Amino acid sequence: MPVQRRIFGRPIPAMSPRRMAVLLGTIAIFAVLTLVFTLPSSIPAGPSLGKFTDHKISLPKLKHIPSPSILNPFRQAAHAPPVQKNSTNGESSWYSNWNWLSPFSSSVTLDENRSLLPPLPDRPPIYTYYDHTIEKEQELKDAENAVLLTWRKAWWAQGFKPIILSPAEAMNNPLYTELQMKQLEAPMMTEMSKWLAWENMGTGMLCHYLTLPMGSNEDPLLTFLRHGEYPMLTRFDNLGSGLFAGSKADITAAVKKALANPELKAAKDFISAVPPETFEIDPKHDALAYYNDETVADKYPKIAGDIVGNGAKGLLVLNQLMISHLHGTWQNIFNRGIAVVKPHPDHMSYAVHPARRLAEFLAQCPESPMPSSCPPNRPKCKPCVASTPLKISTPPAYRNTSDLYTIGTVPHPYTMAVLTAFRDDISIPWIRRESPRDPWVTALTKELLGTGVSGAPRVIKFKEAVASQYGTAHSLWITAEGDMPDDLDWHFGFAIPRNATDNGRSETPVPGPERRPPVEHDFKDGPVPTEAELEKEKALLKRAKEFGEARTADEEKIRGAIEAWNLADTEAWKFARAFLARSSVERKKWEEEEKKYAGGAGAERGKSEGWGRWFDD
Repeated sequence: MPVQRRIFGRPIPAMSPRRMAVLLGTIAIFAVLTLVFTLPSSIPAGPSLGKFTDHKISLPKLKHIPSPSILNPFRQAAHAPPVQKNSTNGESSWYSNWNWLSPFSSSVTLDENRSLLPPLPDRPPIYTYYDHTIEKEQELKDAENAVLLTWRKAWWAQGFKPIILSPAEAMNNPLYTELQMKQLEAPMMTEMSKWLAWENMGTGMLCHYLTLPMGSNEDPLLTFLRHGEYPMLTRFDNLGSGLFAGSKADITAAVKKALANPELKAAKDFISAVPPETFEIDPKHDALAYYNDETVADKYPKIAGDIVGNGAKGLLVLNQLMISHLHGTWQNIFNRGIAVVKPHPDHMSYAVHPARRLAEFLAQCPESPMPSSCPPNRPKCKPCVASTPLKISTPPAYRNTSDLYTIGTVPHPYTMAVLTAFRDDISIPWIRRESPRDPWVTALTKELLGTGVSGAPRVIKFKEAVASQYGTAHSLWITAEGDMPDDLDWHFGFAIPRNATDNGRSETPVPGPERRPPVEHDFKDGPVPTEAELEKEKALLKRAKEFGEARTADEEKIRGAIEAWNLADTEAWKFARAFLARSSVERKKWEEEEKKYAGGAGAERGKSEGWGRWFDD
């Protein structure tokens, strides 16, 4: 039975909900009108409100906004940062700044086409000495050049600037005249000239070109040497003249002590020519491998006769051994294998094929005169076995694991759209109504950041994976539309084998396209495409490349629309392209300058056309 409500003993008539809503609405409207029309006239004139208006109310300040003007749509126009030297390469342009982890480069560069990259790290110089003026047979010079080139690649990949000194630097030293008056024998004269050349250059490292970095990028010794500051003149226990590090003042003091030694003629090397307290001796050098005659005779007696004292052929055998050890060390560091990331794996097989092919080259066992041998500094290494090559996987997301090397292929949003939709008739209505936003970077970082994260933090995580010191040592990122870089040996620090596959079948050293076996596609841990699908993927990727090169009005509209719809994917693609281009510009500029010195020793000679032909189908 319903409750009967009363007031003053009298029953209240029942009212339906609809009538109650009308009544409350009428009362609300009446109240608002009353305030609007009666409140202004009820406020007295005069200064009676001064006690209210005199109070100043402070607004809260936003502390964590990097630039308040960014939030103002009517902010004044500002000049873009000046164009830096050597900051363009083809269509790629960049601006180096410490604020490189900003999600979107245009907020700093004020240019949609200029990427914001981290400043180039300072590469501390590491010097070696080579007398190119000595008359030798051309075959021996070529062999020595091959060894010097291996030395340069290995140290460059570890973040150093390898520089070859010659008698020209020694003669430029004011102490060279005093050295000539000593009338030393040829070996000791060369030893002292090496130190005078180093003293002429200043602070840094003096290295024998048979000493190579054979360790991970994070090794404590290599990290210390990369800092470029050496408080004491240091040599390393049991390495002899393999490596020294010191400041210019300490180097100068040591050279003067040697020249002042009355027994200099009887000294065998620089170490014996100076007092023992001249050097600080570091016993820890696990990341350094020194292939001098004593080490080769002790560690590799089976080939010592071929290497030691056998002229050009012996040097080439030694060079092949060092390259195989560099490659094998890299495989031991990344013992979990190589990840060829493949976000949205459906119909992306052909796009990541160059990365997959590179992974196969890196996973195969290097050619070696002693396949089961280890570097002199890593006696407990795990030699590569052809029957169990390094594992290659194609995960759908980036995995930040220290012992897993990552090779990524970054597609332009248009390329991503045509491949995932499996169609080439992309239109603006389709982009807006049907295509997802930032599908590539979202899938790439899904395991790291989850699903409920916007594009900005995902781009930051991607940039760290590409351009941080850790990222550059553990990954390589290329674009789907560009060619494979032609200087990958410098990125990895060793000559990557190109004449074999991981299934054990060999090819001719320089095979022509008609003599090489057809490429076999292998996508075991993802969707397996049919031959028809691969052909269509190939045609769509070709269409995407042509679309990127064309600049018709209609295509510009579609390009602008898809880039605006996928801001994070576009930023990732431009960032990866610019970072790769800058790395190539940096190395080639340095190499061009170094060709002027030491007779061009250590330069690449008879270089092939690069990597492109090795990825042709």
